[in-house]
Amino acid sequence: MSRFFIALLPPQHIQEYANNIKQYFADKYASYGAQKSPPHITLQPPFEWADANVPRLEAAIREFASRQQSRSITLSGYAAFPPRVIYINVVRSQTLLTLQADLMTYVESNLGIIDKVAQSRPFAPHMTVAFRDLTKQNFRAAWPEFAQSQLDFEFTAENLTLLRHDGKRWQIKSEFSFLP
Repeated sequence: MSRFFIALLPPQHIQEYANNIKQYFADKYASYGAQKSPPHITLQPPFEWADANVPRLEAAIREFASRQQSRSITLSGYAAFPPRVIYINVVRSQTLLTLQADLMTYVESNLGIIDKVAQSRPFAPHMTVAFRDLTKQNFRAAWPEFAQSQLDFEFTAENLTLLRHDGKRWQIKSEFSFLP
C-alpha cells in the first residue's frame, strides 16, 4: 500500500515563487513541512491504495480528466487556518468547486475512495506555504507579515496530477490531461 493524493499543480514559475516562500518559512520560522510536496491545490485528499492496483487508479483518473475542460485558476494574496497553517489563497470559482466535487464523487463511485473529513466540510482550495509544523508562536509572528501581502497569479489548469508518498515526501507519479 502507498499513499496518494490528486491535485492541480501550477506552472513552473508559480511553483518557483511558492517554493521560495516555503523556503522563507523554513529559514525564518522553522516550518519545513510544506517543503515535502510540490506547490499544489489538493482536490482529493491523501488515501491508501494497493501498489499492484495503481494501473487501475491511473486509468480511472485518466478517464475522468479526459472529460474535463481546462480551468482558469486565480491566486490572490495569503490566508490562514489559524493557529498553524498559512497558504496562498486560491479564489473559489464555481468551475473549481465543481471539478473538486465531481472528482470526489467519481473516485468514490468508481474506486471506492472516500474521505469522510473532506465530505463533512466545505472545500477550501489553497496552496500551503507554512504547514502544521509552524508553532503557534511563529504563526503569530508570521501572519501579520503575510496577512496584507499582495500576490496575484492566474493560470490555466490543464491536467490533474497524481502524487505518491515515497516515505519522506510527495512525488509526482503521473499527470492526466484535460480535454484539449
